[in-house]
Amino acid sequence: MFVPATFAVALFMTIISTICWGSFANTLKGTKNYRFELYNWDYTLGIFVMSVILALSMGSINGGPTAFLANTHAADSSNLWYAGVGGFIFNIANVLLIAGIEITGLAVAFPLSIGIALAEGAVLAYILQPSGNVYKLGAGVLMGVLAVILVGKSYKALRSGNTAVSRKGVIVCVVSGLLMGTWAPFVTLSMTRGNTLTPYSTAVFLTLGALICCCLFNPILMRKPIIGTSLSMRDYFRTPVSYHFLGLIGGCIWGIGMTFNLVAGHAVGVAISYAIGQASPMVACLWGVFVWKEFRGANAKAKGYLGAMFASYILAIILIARAH
Repeated sequence: MFVPATFAVALFMTIISTICWGSFANTLKGTKNYRFELYNWDYTLGIFVMSVILALSMGSINGGPTAFLANTHAADSSNLWYAGVGGFIFNIANVLLIAGIEITGLAVAFPLSIGIALAEGAVLAYILQPSGNVYKLGAGVLMGVLAVILVGKSYKALRSGNTAVSRKGVIVCVVSGLLMGTWAPFVTLSMTRGNTLTPYSTAVFLTLGALICCCLFNPILMRKPIIGTSLSMRDYFRTPVSYHFLGLIGGCIWGIGMTFNLVAGHAVGVAISYAIGQASPMVACLWGVFVWKEFRGANAKAKGYLGAMFASYILAIILIARAH
């Protein structure tokens, strides 16, 4: 299988994963009034398909015991379950994050959910697989959390007027963050205990867990949505083909990010690769600023928060990289 030969290559792969994680949502923005519950079917299928493609290509180069099929056969069954459970949890957390954004807006949802996930996931992953300087890693994580908070501050300054924050929305965001921060430790277990999975095999079973979760959880969410009216599968099949295609592409983009993050984590430690990967809100903000023009006409306060956010993320990445 392909693995990064140097730390520089591993760092490059984590940055690619950050770009992918911060960019996949553009495919949802490319649709019009498309409910996330429907988009999630195509998106989840896309992340699974891409992880399989990468496992059978990059993950099977030169064959041998680390090739995808051979590794899957030799790995402890518990590690297959760890990876699958991580994906199952991720899928629920991701759906709740989108619901939280719909209820409270980006300004509240991202700081709560991603901030909690960044700190919790990095700490738990480090406990399970200590790798790197804990002080520099901790400082980098704190700067990353600060950057996420500044993302929220910039969007809040951009919005006109002050509206009350929904308690229901806050609860949804907090639960999303707590769940989002727990999939990384399960992945760490699958790659560090007994007869381990390779990063490529882990990605396949993680995304398979997410797909299974989607098949079980999404129909319930469609019948009893957190927000909006109930949906049925007839709504899914009435959707334009182009929307399904965008969902699949979004999933493939996220799947590349996940696989690259795990491959890099195999070399430098999951805690480090996960923490850098959670810089994705910075990438999403760049798309919002330069492509979707979300900050057109922004006041000086919003622009100031935005500049401070970029500086915080750059410092976070430097600190986390030097922790290696």
